[in-house]
Amino acid sequence: MAGAQTGTGKTAAFALPILQRLAPLASTSASPARHPVRALILTPTRELAIQVEESFREYGKYLPLRTAVVYGGVDMNAQIAQLRLGVEILVATPGRLLDHVQNKTVMFGQASILTLDEADRMLDMGFMPDIRRIISLLPPVRQNLMFSATFPEEIRRLAATILKNPAEVQVAARNAMADLVTHIVHPVAREKKRELLCHLIRSRNLTQVLVFTGTRIGANRLAHQLRREHIHADAIHGDKSQAERLAALEDFKAGKVAVLVATDVASRGLDIEGLPQVINFDVPHSPEDYVHRIGRTGRAGLGGEAISLVAPDDQEKLEAVEKLIKRKIERMLVPGFAPDGGTVAALIGRDGGRGGRRESKERREHEAPRRGAPPKRERPSADPIFSRPYEPGQPSAEQPAPPEQSSTTPQPRRKQRQVAALLGGLKRARG
Repeated sequence: MAGAQTGTGKTAAFALPILQRLAPLASTSASPARHPVRALILTPTRELAIQVEESFREYGKYLPLRTAVVYGGVDMNAQIAQLRLGVEILVATPGRLLDHVQNKTVMFGQASILTLDEADRMLDMGFMPDIRRIISLLPPVRQNLMFSATFPEEIRRLAATILKNPAEVQVAARNAMADLVTHIVHPVAREKKRELLCHLIRSRNLTQVLVFTGTRIGANRLAHQLRREHIHADAIHGDKSQAERLAALEDFKAGKVAVLVATDVASRGLDIEGLPQVINFDVPHSPEDYVHRIGRTGRAGLGGEAISLVAPDDQEKLEAVEKLIKRKIERMLVPGFAPDGGTVAALIGRDGGRGGRRESKERREHEAPRRGAPPKRERPSADPIFSRPYEPGQPSAEQPAPPEQSSTTPQPRRKQRQVAALLGGLKRARG
């Protein structure tokens, strides 16, 4: 198990040793039998799979080792043709890999290395059935590697069922972030988030910014609204085809698109060279996702900026993020976009902030009574009837109480109502 800050080269940390280990087994033969799958790398997203395979090809371009990548959203025929030629290093997403297993186009009889990239997401409950099925197809004797920027406790317990006596390498503190990234929170009313985003892009002349939203529908809607404001924007999420996702990502890297609106599909391992800003339009539900989101900037020793637009109902999620990263993020109000006074005080002054302590101190001093001043007398109620406790009424002297009826006085007998008999009727008296 290996953990390190985002942007520190975790891909190279497992790609280079794998290439070195497989180098003695490399063959220049054209026979597919001489190129079995020896290393399997699993990734949670298609974009990350493509990026990892490109890294293997770049690092091992002088070795006669074949690499391939398989992922969903595209036609399988081209992937099947490449697998039939033989590959030593296979990068895949779990779903599409099981499709090839079902079609018997890939075999793992000689696989000796299994790598889980972004292991925390790979071991999520949604991926566990696929992961366990793939592991059951691998040889029992192999090397297992897990790489990620975050390792929550529940993921560690889950990993203990897969790994045997694992060695752990932690380059930095757990859930640590790059030191060159600055963090800013802009408190904003929820209905003004989009206006504030447009204001920041225009006033600061941002030409390349990655914006994260919480839902796919929200990503599409925000990208459409930005285009209506004459801002070049596109969206990337799981509902789009692979060709559309790749085209949007390439346009963003080339500078053709200024704003790329994405869900967390783009927060896992993507390397966008020199990305200056990341904006959290929606605060993530999981604090670990915040670490992965802002990890898209400040990579490879470069500086970056992480901006979060926080509405009043995002306060609890922001506190969870600050608890995870063990850092109080600076709040900065933007004139004209701040929420009302009460929620601003909660967003800025909570958790012992200076502004909150000063405000509460002034309130106590204003509300506390002055020393030596006489106690205030309580004013009587406007109507004493409503303030006096209830008392049962007493009989008046002018109206004597009615005399009590004697128990010996016969009471008039109540006339009984006749009830018809259901069976047989009533018997008549015989004369």
